[in-house]
Amino acid sequence: MTPNFVHHLTDPRLPAGRDGIKALGQVIVAAVQDLIADGDRVIERTQTSATHTGEFNGISPTGKQVEWTEIHIYRLEDGKIAEQWSEIDLLGLLVQLGAIPGP
Repeated sequence: MTPNFVHHLTDPRLPAGRDGIKALGQVIVAAVQDLIADGDRVIERTQTSATHTGEFNGISPTGKQVEWTEIHIYRLEDGKIAEQWSEIDLLGLLVQLGAIPGP
């Protein structure tokens, strides 16, 4: 990542920039399913899983194993990631945790 890396998904629980991404990487396991590149953009689709062992959005730990999908778009600059945009299936995650009813 570039020194001025910007992640466009703001989360007040995480530090900004590179430190926030590093913190997420320490608690989440993801398997890249698709990787598409065009010019200075790379799109990644992942299947992600974790065990709910700490409070998440006010939800007490359940111990449940959960899975969800994510799509990330990266902008590269001199071969390094300069920006990242993320779309995360938080609805599916909240249903698995029992925070909201399923369909």
